[in-house]
Amino acid sequence: MIERKQRIALRDLSTLNAEDADTAAKNRVGGRDLNLFRAMMNHPKLTRRWTVFAGHVLQKQTLPPRERELLILRIGWLNQSEYEWAQHVEIAKRSGLDGAEIERVKQGPGAGWSAHEAALLQAADDLYERSVVSDETWAALASRYSTEQMMDVVFTVGQYNLVSWALNSFGVPLDDFLPGAAKQ
Repeated sequence: MIERKQRIALRDLSTLNAEDADTAAKNRVGGRDLNLFRAMMNHPKLTRRWTVFAGHVLQKQTLPPRERELLILRIGWLNQSEYEWAQHVEIAKRSGLDGAEIERVKQGPGAGWSAHEAALLQAADDLYERSVVSDETWAALASRYSTEQMMDVVFTVGQYNLVSWALNSFGVPLDDFLPGAAKQ
């Protein structure tokens, strides 16, 4: 991963007004304020609106969690987003991916995946490289997925591409509980 310099300070959430504190509280994960949200709370109005969409993509979409995580890990890896990768390695493990599979995501669709999982990884590659899912990849996924699922493939990659850009540009440091985090 490419090391990025922190550009946006992590917000002291104890200084938030009531409405913004409520937004921050709703985005705690396991009782923790993630550094992503501590950075995002420098723009509370944006955060309130973005988290509705982000919540759908992460928790309410139509793809099985394992398949969602393959897409997220792949686009995080392609963007060299250390934070995105580290967070979603943990989520991917809870979603049924083992350590060897997670490492194989880095190698891409040609690394011995099933035809379906290779097509998922290829969709992320297609969108990253050309901003469109190729006809071949689309056909492979559409043979198994509904229209809603096809839309969720594109929006999952798009959401996590956007998040990777933000994390990389803002220089959000890894949360202290993640492997590789700088110990204070």
